Amino acid sequence: MPVGEAGRLGGVSTGQLVTVGWAGALWRYPVKSMLGEPLVSVAVGGEGLDGDRRFGVVDARTGMVASAKRPHRWRRLLLLRSEVAGPGVIRIHFPDGRSVLSTDVAVDQLLSDFLGEEVELRSQAPPGAELERAVPDAVLTEGVGADVEVTTLEIAGASPAGTFFDFSPLQLVTSASLERVGAAHAAGRVDVVRYRPNIVIETAAALTGFVENDWAGHRLHLGPEVILDVLIPSPRCAVPTLRHGLLPSDPDAFRVPLQHNFVPVPLEGFGAAPCLGVHAGVLQGGRLSPGDEVRLAN
Repeated sequence: MPVGEAGRLGGVSTGQLVTVGWAGALWRYPVKSMLGEPLVSVAVGGEGLDGDRRFGVVDARTGMVASAKRPHRWRRLLLLRSEVAGPGVIRIHFPDGRSVLSTDVAVDQLLSDFLGEEVELRSQAPPGAELERAVPDAVLTEGVGADVEVTTLEIAGASPAGTFFDFSPLQLVTSASLERVGAAHAAGRVDVVRYRPNIVIETAAALTGFVENDWAGHRLHLGPEVILDVLIPSPRCAVPTLRHGLLPSDPDAFRVPLQHNFVPVPLEGFGAAPCLGVHAGVLQGGRLSPGDEVRLAN
């Protein structure tokens, strides 16, 4: 299996800030594993984009966080869309046109009925909250409805306590990587929403391939205020292959990174994985808008 095809940094040297592109689409996902909402401008703080992953659906029986990473049980979460409806309040939209606020007393029952599991919507993750992640290769082989082998992961390892992030408060992906995946995809393109990024970085023309692989361990400056610490390449699971709202399933959304960007993930015991994009933490917050210059520091 080929190793990752790292992109070109363009001769970054110690202490330099080199422009690598500009901020493109911005997305937040108020409820973990649900579809999110595009943004025209957003405040960035220690908990990532304002309003992102502040809520999660929890299995009332086990206390585990519901995640589409285990498609057998939770893939229908990706048919729901969430949006911020006010301070500390979110609205969830159902495929049939209904919607419900997080403050509505009926919210848990409506979600339970839709998901076919007894669940609760929570605004804070309990300490040590965990989720189940299906082995992606097994999902590809046996199908999304199969009850395949799972691993158990503690969430928010690099995020503030109580949040519902998988690992870090931000995920970024570059247009260069998306173009590389699209070039190898049977359809000749790939839908970015399958990878659920917070920030799509429109990379400079000279940068090609899976360029953000090289950014781990570096700082990224976005606009005049925001500074990020790029942590690790983002390992991919079965989620990109699943139906997202009106988008049909797409196994190649996982197969292409598996074949072309199988790279080491510098987390203890993790090894290598198919990756696309990067996880990042926030060193300095501020306002972020599409078009803001993105600069990389060595």
